[in-house]
Amino acid sequence: MTNLRDAAMTSKAWPFEEARKLVKRYEKKDPEKGYVLFETGYGPSGLPHIGTFGEVSRTTTVRRAFEIISDIPTKLLCFSDDMDGMRKVPGNVPDPEALTPFMQMPLTKVPDPFGTHPSFGDHMNAKLNSFLDTFGFEYEFASSSDYYSTGKMDDILLRSAERYDDIMKIMLKSLREERRETYSIFLPISPTSGRVLYVPMKDVTKDGMITFEDEDGTDVTIPVTGGNCKLQWKPDFGARWAALDVDFEMYGKDHATNTPIYDGICRVLGGKAPEHFTYELFLDADGHKISKTSGNGLTIDEWLTYAATESLSYFMYQKPKTAKRMHFDVIPKAVDEYHQQLRAYPTQDDAGKMNNPVFHIHGHNVPSSDMVVPFAMLLNLASVSGAEDKETLWGFIQRYAPDASPEKNPQLDQAAGFAVRYYNDFVKPTKVYRAPTDQECAAMTDMVARLKVWDGGLDAGELQSMVFAVGKEHAFDPLRGWFTALYEVLLGASQGPRFGGFIALYGVNETVALIEEALAK
Repeated sequence: MTNLRDAAMTSKAWPFEEARKLVKRYEKKDPEKGYVLFETGYGPSGLPHIGTFGEVSRTTTVRRAFEIISDIPTKLLCFSDDMDGMRKVPGNVPDPEALTPFMQMPLTKVPDPFGTHPSFGDHMNAKLNSFLDTFGFEYEFASSSDYYSTGKMDDILLRSAERYDDIMKIMLKSLREERRETYSIFLPISPTSGRVLYVPMKDVTKDGMITFEDEDGTDVTIPVTGGNCKLQWKPDFGARWAALDVDFEMYGKDHATNTPIYDGICRVLGGKAPEHFTYELFLDADGHKISKTSGNGLTIDEWLTYAATESLSYFMYQKPKTAKRMHFDVIPKAVDEYHQQLRAYPTQDDAGKMNNPVFHIHGHNVPSSDMVVPFAMLLNLASVSGAEDKETLWGFIQRYAPDASPEKNPQLDQAAGFAVRYYNDFVKPTKVYRAPTDQECAAMTDMVARLKVWDGGLDAGELQSMVFAVGKEHAFDPLRGWFTALYEVLLGASQGPRFGGFIALYGVNETVALIEEALAK
């Protein structure tokens, strides 16, 4: 453990860089609460999505990194903002019109249209918990409605009333002039309608009483405590940090400009602003920001239809401060890179292991890879064989790797099923073959002749050298043009695998037949 800790203290892996900030935060004394608190936030107006996974997954990697370099206990709190008013009726629920009368009601006061929980907020919270549990995250769940109604936020609400003017100064600087006239950090719950009200305050007293005009036109005075009101979302961010003594929270780049506001409010309320980390947003195939509302980009269910969870964790880990396009084409690359890192891990020294993404995904329990065939190769194999099921692929795999089997290689077996599905959904509809040029035709004819007398077995390296030699002898410049020709003429794609490995897997005689068929056409 000492060697790992030493390696972690100098590692350039981003989770360790963030974790060392937390070590420095408590280098003089341990936290009075007895643990370091990591927090993530969730808006339960919609289902958990791929961004939710990314935020919890990345926060978990920082937490795991901190636990390597510090003995201070940790806790991850997943906080649901379920006291927010319902701003629009979701379109994907049964009988959406029945929810219309509950607009602006706290989500935990809106009836559950699915009929399975006390409220819509409770239903969505259950979905969040189920979602996080499915992926094995270690966390504690917290509900905004619970915190406000049971008094857990009372102290910070009273302090917010006492220091109302100071918080308003911070907020008013960030608002447009017309918004300033009606803005208040407090959102009272109407005593008559039960709705969350966005109304100006007529009076805020130091002892926590607020006066405002209710929906029926009467002036109402209520205490800020006891679930009678909540804080606007920006003040709520900073107030929660102060109330819970949050040590670390990450959020998307779209929040970055608000960081000084969150920090300032936290400090005004007597808290110490946490360490924070802003990540870049995901883009769709066209470079547009992924949005729940527009429904562009990949959903988590779509990713997991074509690849295992670990490949998604790997994708999330990589370069979080770089905007990345998240669309179906990135899946095969993520799968193969993840397994490359798995294969490298056992032979790496401590420093190498600390920099390897699979350590940050799995901690000390890094599995071994049984993928004797890359995912990209499985896709090409599915393409040339027209595979409709994974058993077809296993016929080729076991000739190439006789010791492999679905039982011994469960990751490979799962990947074979994913490959067939991915091929049929994405590769098959877009395959475009072309005829070879005269130069390419001559080179392929030469390769057929060499393969017909080939006696080197299924050695992928030897076969690759032979393919290289053919390209050089037929004067392809650059040489990659030769491989592009093989992919486009034989596989109907512009990119492909190491062709020697493909021949070894598909078979020498089968490759001869594939080329002769293409030349005949």
